[in-house]
Amino acid sequence: MSKKLLIAAAAVAMSSGAMAQSAFEGFYGQVGVGYENNNFASKTASGSTGTNPAGAPSQSAGGFSGTVGLGYNYSVAPNLVLGLGVDYNPMSVKSGQNQLSNNQSAGVNTTTQAANRYNIFVTPGYQFGADKLGYIKLGYSAEQLKTQNSGGLSTSGTGTASGYIVGLGYKQLIDKNIYVFGEANYMSYSNTTISAGSGVNVNTTPSTYQALVGIGYKF
Repeated sequence: MSKKLLIAAAAVAMSSGAMAQSAFEGFYGQVGVGYENNNFASKTASGSTGTNPAGAPSQSAGGFSGTVGLGYNYSVAPNLVLGLGVDYNPMSVKSGQNQLSNNQSAGVNTTTQAANRYNIFVTPGYQFGADKLGYIKLGYSAEQLKTQNSGGLSTSGTGTASGYIVGLGYKQLIDKNIYVFGEANYMSYSNTTISAGSGVNVNTTPSTYQALVGIGYKF
């Protein structure tokens, strides 16, 4: 009798484990393409040209966006999945030019470029049916900023902005290992100082809205 009980208990345990395992569990790699809009807010220039007054115009830059990503999804309960991932965006998006100084004899006409962004994140998700996964994306984000100044002083420089990413996503398996996905992400960064040379510093607080679609492979 005891043997029958042990066998039954083992069968229940194995069944529970099978139920808890998601079709999305395991390592994955993916690529995505889409569009993003960058806002370089609170822009000021300081140094040899003086400091631009409050209310300086922000800059914006929109364009093509693309990412490559790797991660791992783990089943924590029936229909619940917890993921850990990283992605990298090699694309660069450059703003138009605007004036950052009232000193017209040595004005700072500047453009700003965002590039080389990477994100490290967790993705708590819920599986719908056998092949659909909705998830949220929460984590750390960093990108390289470059400014190109011209006018009274011609300078350029780079800086690194760091902040956070939040997003919503959806994955749909189209066979056992291949899936398609869509994401909407928002990235916000702290105020960043770019030392542009010749005594000029440019300060800005960047943020980005991004929409992606793509394809991935679950190992």
